[in-house]
Amino acid sequence: MANKDLLSIYDLSNKEIRDLFKKAFELKNKKKYLDIFKGKTLGIMLEKPSTRTMVSFAVAMTQLGGTPIFLTAEKMQRSRGESIYDTSKVLSKYLNALMIRTFKHADILDFAKYCSIPIINGLTDYEHPCQVLADIMTIMELLKAKSIETLKKIKIVYIGDSNNIVNSLIAISAILGLDLTIISPTEYQVRSEILKQAVQYAYKTGSEIKVTNDVTAAKNADVIYTDVWTSMGFETEKAKRKKIFTPYQVNSELLKKVSSKCIVLHCLPALRGEEITVDIMEKHENSIFIQAENRLYVQKAVLLHFIK
Repeated sequence: MANKDLLSIYDLSNKEIRDLFKKAFELKNKKKYLDIFKGKTLGIMLEKPSTRTMVSFAVAMTQLGGTPIFLTAEKMQRSRGESIYDTSKVLSKYLNALMIRTFKHADILDFAKYCSIPIINGLTDYEHPCQVLADIMTIMELLKAKSIETLKKIKIVYIGDSNNIVNSLIAISAILGLDLTIISPTEYQVRSEILKQAVQYAYKTGSEIKVTNDVTAAKNADVIYTDVWTSMGFETEKAKRKKIFTPYQVNSELLKKVSSKCIVLHCLPALRGEEITVDIMEKHENSIFIQAENRLYVQKAVLLHFIK
């Protein structure tokens, strides 16, 4: 039975992910479903800063004929102590779905528990499912992988902090059977419980997920993916992290190890000169901005899947 909510990549089956990609590509190539959500409203709750997630969901809902409404933390009664239970019950009476971008994953789980409408994870400290759906869509598009089976032959390498992006990348790789290598400093590697959950799927799908602190593991990569070294909420660690992560920068020296067709991805925002050098960012900006663009088509596909 399909899940009501998208809180984690694990809320989607292999078939559902494939269907979302099919729909996202269809929506990108053909302008369709422009009035399907007429009279419906999407709540966009932002407890963290946002550019791509906020705008792509708002535009997606608008282009599908619906109305987005913005719910910022400081303007809601939650900022004055109203419970998630009470907020959920009320918003369920007004909205057709609610996208939440917040810090604590436990909060989004509570919203899903108490809301009768679909809850979509626009980012928590634990996962960023909509982002990695757009990431895999971009890899398929740029490397001309017309099927998941073709995608399985592509070596995807993420280098940097093992954050919410990594957690979702591991999940989608395990479900689809992809080859994923995570390169991070030892003290910032993937938590054991994340890997343990992935192994249950990887055993069935043939996914190969490798975790290492050795940057030479990027050899022959078809995709190099990075993110900021200091995610939102960890600003006090910035100086410490910058020192530790410097050897893990995406630069020209690293790219000498990759395949000739390798693409570079970054979920943005980027701190040019830190996790990725200015020259590499500029050289590969086409793939990075296509990656950002594809957020729109994935959000449309997600909304069509979850809003009834």
